Amino acid sequence: MTNMSLVTTFILTGLPHSPELDTLLFGIFLVIYALTVVGNLLILLVITVDPHLHTPMYYFLSNLSFIDMWFSTVTVPKMLMTLVSPEGSPISFPGCVAQLYSFHFLGSTECFLYTVMSYDRFLAISYPLRYASVMSGRTCALLATTTWLSGSLHSAVQTTLTFHLPFCGPNQIQHYFYDAPPILKLTCADTSANEVVIFVNIGVVALGCFFLIVLSYISIIHSILKIHTSEGRWRAFQTCASHCTVVLCFFGPGVFIYLRPGSKEAMDRIVAVFYTVMTPLLNPAVYTLRNKEVKKALLTLKDKVAYSQSK
Repeated sequence: MTNMSLVTTFILTGLPHSPELDTLLFGIFLVIYALTVVGNLLILLVITVDPHLHTPMYYFLSNLSFIDMWFSTVTVPKMLMTLVSPEGSPISFPGCVAQLYSFHFLGSTECFLYTVMSYDRFLAISYPLRYASVMSGRTCALLATTTWLSGSLHSAVQTTLTFHLPFCGPNQIQHYFYDAPPILKLTCADTSANEVVIFVNIGVVALGCFFLIVLSYISIIHSILKIHTSEGRWRAFQTCASHCTVVLCFFGPGVFIYLRPGSKEAMDRIVAVFYTVMTPLLNPAVYTLRNKEVKKALLTLKDKVAYSQSK
């Protein structure tokens, strides 16, 4: 930061809505947040205690659940604070830096993780005989570590470039969490270079990951069509359907916000709800309601708990 930087506190204005809806929206998003945290914790618990789920697919799913739980924690509590405070939700300058870094760190890591998960499904369905040897425990750990390190580097670049600029006021951010585009509108310097970096570092990277995921699933569909039995084809489609559902809900809004020309603050805030609030909720819902193995593991865990309580 330079000596021109006079702003020491930022204020979030929250979602665009009528003040009469404060209590209703607070209740809705509080329930969603609670379900998100509990649901993802439950998936982590089930995958940890059930040895049948100690496979590459569920290893990556546990990483996804961990990310979604914290991704929601980074954004939703701030939204709730804007709903109970008419003046907005204030935060110190270092706190704003920390939240922007955390948001992009978790979001970009999830983006890379979806790409790895699609590659995992491609190998499992297209090369089932080689799958176990290719996706060894060491390979899974290496892929997961790479996604986390890539997300960290991606976020560090974005955060450093954003807060290297001087902020001389105003200090009201037209959003419910701290993201680069609305923060850049408060700076008193030229932001053209930052906007190009956002386009490349966020939009193009996300679009590239999405393109790789689409290629993986085109190959998967081609392999599925070669399966002779209808039951085998149906099981393969079921395995991938849940992943595709969550991927579309995550990438669609992100590409809309970061790649389209111009920015409409009210529209961006509403669209952002889909990938910051709804996607972390969908993860446990989709993977439990559409997955027989997870549902079976949940029932087994329930029976173990009931048995231990009856002793």
